[in-house]
Amino acid sequence: MARRKLIAGNWKMNGSLAALAELRAIADAAQDAGGVDVAIAVPATLIAPAVAMAPGLAIGAQDVHAAPRGAHTGCVSVDLIAEAGARFSIVGHSERRADNHETDAEVKAKAEALRAGGLRAILCIGETLAQRDAGDAEAVVLRQLTGSLPVGTASDWLAIAYEPVWAIGTGRTPTVGDVTAMHGAIRGHLHALIGAEAVAVRLLYGGSVTGDNAAELLGAGNVDGALVGGASLTAAKFVPIIAAAVALEDRFETPGQA
Repeated sequence: MARRKLIAGNWKMNGSLAALAELRAIADAAQDAGGVDVAIAVPATLIAPAVAMAPGLAIGAQDVHAAPRGAHTGCVSVDLIAEAGARFSIVGHSERRADNHETDAEVKAKAEALRAGGLRAILCIGETLAQRDAGDAEAVVLRQLTGSLPVGTASDWLAIAYEPVWAIGTGRTPTVGDVTAMHGAIRGHLHALIGAEAVAVRLLYGGSVTGDNAAELLGAGNVDGALVGGASLTAAKFVPIIAAAVALEDRFETPGQA
């Protein structure tokens, strides 16, 4: 089944009103991306101005609280980010899981809150270097998938991002064979959990994706896009990743080619 590529950027705790000028060039590239979807998750304070700066770009949040409202100082609800113009949120990013001690159950609840509020979610799962070196990478990732997967999972609102924790921001990346194997395991386990709908759910790779390695990583089996950190902060670094995805889509859509 053909799945549209999704290239999503995560600005993390970076950016400013001045930095939003980068979104204009990114939005221009997204407009010309054809069969590739492009999204950027900015800090919550920048969602509204980012939407105003680049109305054609899918702008989202980096996290959301599962509760609709209440005594949750410093948190943002689905309704709050939606009112600011967000169309999606990342949930379960490894930095949230590690630094904020988020459990699979909390991640699942956040994803379900997004669905209830009519927004999309990018659900992150991934192993540490110690877990990979111990031979537990696949077991860890599939256990996270089982525990974090929201009720009602469907391709029209949920994408799953595999991000090996040891590759995020380090410049290290797994081999294409490693990525293909893990994405294949995720796809197979997802099928066991939700059935035929698993074929349509997009699986993204995240971890030191750059313009130099994007084509190779995006061409790996069962890789339907990328979740990009540092390289998404500037158009100069992010647009080549979008271009790599577009080139792959064009190749597969051209009659007579594999």
